[in-house]
Amino acid sequence: MPYPVGSAQLIAALDAASRGWRVFPLIPADKRPAVSEWETRATIDPDRITRAWSAAAFNVGLATGPSGLVVIDLDKPKHPGDTPPAAWAEHGVTDGADVLAVLCEQHGQPLPADTYTVRTWSGGTHLYFAAPEGEPLRNTAGDSARGLGWKVDTRAWGGLVVAAGSTFAGRPYEVTRNAPVAPLPDWLAELLCPAPLPPQTPITVALTGRGRRTAFLRSAVNGEVERVTSSGPHEHNNSLYIAALALGQLVAGGELSEADVTGWLLTAALHVGQAEREARRTIASGLRAGARRPRTVAA
Repeated sequence: MPYPVGSAQLIAALDAASRGWRVFPLIPADKRPAVSEWETRATIDPDRITRAWSAAAFNVGLATGPSGLVVIDLDKPKHPGDTPPAAWAEHGVTDGADVLAVLCEQHGQPLPADTYTVRTWSGGTHLYFAAPEGEPLRNTAGDSARGLGWKVDTRAWGGLVVAAGSTFAGRPYEVTRNAPVAPLPDWLAELLCPAPLPPQTPITVALTGRGRRTAFLRSAVNGEVERVTSSGPHEHNNSLYIAALALGQLVAGGELSEADVTGWLLTAALHVGQAEREARRTIASGLRAGARRPRTVAA
């Protein structure tokens, strides 16, 4: 039987959408998306949301980038051996909240706690902020490049969070501060801002051979590569998917090799600053979609 309209998850999804946050279904009681291409399919349309969440007890996923959000995830250790690196241990930190407090002290800034806040299933904290204008921020993880520190992840373009009203491992995600979403503090935006890309030069794929067929394939490949490299800051992932779909039709028709297409499009994606892991997922998804409509080229 369909999950009843008016369920906690449906109400949570509609509430998030009313705030302008784009939502999509997660597997019930799980963190994984229940749909493919979730970032582009996330919606604020109440009719679409009602239809989706009337079908099952889906958890609520929130696509942070399209929602104009940066969410700081302050996590807690998951097991006894999950301890801070020495650089953080010397400050006496025990979790992500402590790391953020140390960062605030080091930068002479107050703790940015006056914003919409969710307690996660594990007892961690999600701090919601409005994304700054200009260069779009992307996800970061812990102490990795551009990351804020141990047990502190951020979710922006290319990222998702599990919204309040969802559950995992039998525990809820709950709003602990129902305040307006504050702008991301400038000092945090500066720490998270991606390193500038080197001077960009056009990418051109050289296909060997002569004749009308080769000329067509060369034009098709370079056109899709240019689609990616000339895409706007918020359109990189969608453009990459469309390019992979188009070239995936030619791969399915035996005109191009999947390895070559993946390499060309990955180079283009890295050229505009996309993360490799995310780009590979998007390319693979586009190739699968294109394979459903094989295309061949007359000699």
